Amino acid sequence: MGIFSRPSFYSDKKRELPTGLWQKCTACSELIHNLELQQNFRVCPRCDHHFIQPAAERIEMLADPGTFEEHDAGMVSVDTLKFTGQANYTERLRTYQKKTGLKDAILSGMCSIHGQRLGLAVMDFNFIAATMGAVVGEKLARLIEASTRSQLPVVIVSASGGARMYEGAISLMQMAKTCGALSRHAAKKLPYISVMTHPTTGGVSASFATVGDVNLAEPRAMVGFAGPRVIRETTHQDLPAGFQTAEFLRDHGLVDQIVHRKQMRETLHRLLTYLSAAK
Repeated sequence: MGIFSRPSFYSDKKRELPTGLWQKCTACSELIHNLELQQNFRVCPRCDHHFIQPAAERIEMLADPGTFEEHDAGMVSVDTLKFTGQANYTERLRTYQKKTGLKDAILSGMCSIHGQRLGLAVMDFNFIAATMGAVVGEKLARLIEASTRSQLPVVIVSASGGARMYEGAISLMQMAKTCGALSRHAAKKLPYISVMTHPTTGGVSASFATVGDVNLAEPRAMVGFAGPRVIRETTHQDLPAGFQTAEFLRDHGLVDQIVHRKQMRETLHRLLTYLSAAK
């Protein structure tokens, strides 16, 4: 055997990376450590793709430190309709409550942004795709009503798969309830800013998410009622390029401004200052 030759090493054990430490960017395939991604507000450092951001992280990013006061923290969904589909609704709720640490798909309360008090609600897509059931609608309505009584503006950050099928018509009722609360808020000439993130669809996009005094969206967020595939199969027509992206909707008047996540806090501060002064 030559002095520089070595026997080949063979092992039937596959080398595996520890799970939960890395994420692969769905836009550019970059492998990003979770800590780096979190520190970068869950924005890909290579291509600027905006990952889904948990509600607690977004509140920490937007609100002045230590100012967020959560409302209705103990409110939980119940299986009123005794849903008997493929999945048990009660068990699914427990699974996602354990997985996310949330009671339901939204966090709401009062906070400050650069000293400006406001009502803030943030949906969390990690909880059953942030579908809107009775709890989501009720927490939103209560927050809006509390903000109206306190003469405060409202900011709602949306990300949702739409109405929650496990609650049937009850989930659809939340569309009218939230918009009704916002109508009374608007009657007091109080500002409402809607922030749409990826994805904002279904009953959420058809109700409170698109009726802001100012409608903001994150880059390349998908916003629409039904998905492109459903629309294509229903209409039997080819859809325009970029259909249902934030950029497409900005060009067609539904979205007022596209704001990078890192600039959202300052943008909200400027808008709230201007709208509050113009009241």
